[in-house]
Amino acid sequence: MQMTLEKTAKSARREVTQRYAKCIETSKRIRWDIDRDVIRGRSFDFSKKFLPDGLSKVHELPFLEPAEARFMSQVQGRTYTNMFALVERFIGAKTLEISKHHWFGDQVALEALVRLSDEELKHQELFRRLEKMVARGMPPGYRFMPDPNEVANAVLAKSTWAVLCLTLDIELFSQAHYRSSIEPDAHLSELWKDVFLFHWKEESQHAIVDELEWLQEDARTTDTERDRGVDDLIDLVGAVDGICQMQAAADADYFLRCGVGSCSPSEETAIRDVFLKAYRWQYIVTGVQEPRFADTLTQLVTPAQLERIGSALAPILAHAGE
Repeated sequence: MQMTLEKTAKSARREVTQRYAKCIETSKRIRWDIDRDVIRGRSFDFSKKFLPDGLSKVHELPFLEPAEARFMSQVQGRTYTNMFALVERFIGAKTLEISKHHWFGDQVALEALVRLSDEELKHQELFRRLEKMVARGMPPGYRFMPDPNEVANAVLAKSTWAVLCLTLDIELFSQAHYRSSIEPDAHLSELWKDVFLFHWKEESQHAIVDELEWLQEDARTTDTERDRGVDDLIDLVGAVDGICQMQAAADADYFLRCGVGSCSPSEETAIRDVFLKAYRWQYIVTGVQEPRFADTLTQLVTPAQLERIGSALAPILAHAGE
């Protein structure tokens, strides 16, 4: 019996190692360079949208002129790149931290995590450069409100179980956004669209590694620790929503000041509401509704814990859901 269990465990370990190895192989094959492959000497085309309507929710504001709707997509697209730069700050740090579990063990897994960290650093550099490029073509006054280091410190103070759960959610919604909204839209700025094509290629592998690491962290977690992890996850979702509210207010102010003509009080209220609704949709709802994320979470928590998470999400889903 003992021998059978040991063989089963070894077989499962080999399968996990093979999944890490596949991520490494794919990472090497699709490896891209910021200047050579993505930017290629180009600038942003401000005659085109950045963020597609399915993510920006600009279609909920039929009173906007075409140029106004386009500018709204560009404001949201600018924040979209800055938000990814922000979350990749703590994702990279957490990945380096959890790599310690493989230092003297599975060297294939360790290489996969090191490559993931390297790619996240590259993504941060890409998004920092994009912010400077976008700033040259948009009116002054835009502000990205959250400080990436402050956010990273707050996130990393939570349990690893909760941080890996949030990380998988982010990796999966970035893929969902590209596949369902960005890639099919032929009316986006070509450079902006290419940025998220190349980003998607590497994030697809990151999601696999994140899921493997979350499952292994869960196996090391006691029932009591997991229950605290659920509380931490709820806190993190609340923190993300706080960032959405703060940035939505700042971006609505910027848009109303720089991108739209005179509007009525009811139209201004609608604009502010759509900014918040769009950000909640982009950064919270689309992630938790991803089947792969929902299925994994359901497997790891109890029905009571899942209900607690659902109750915390309910107001956000009610506001931002389709």
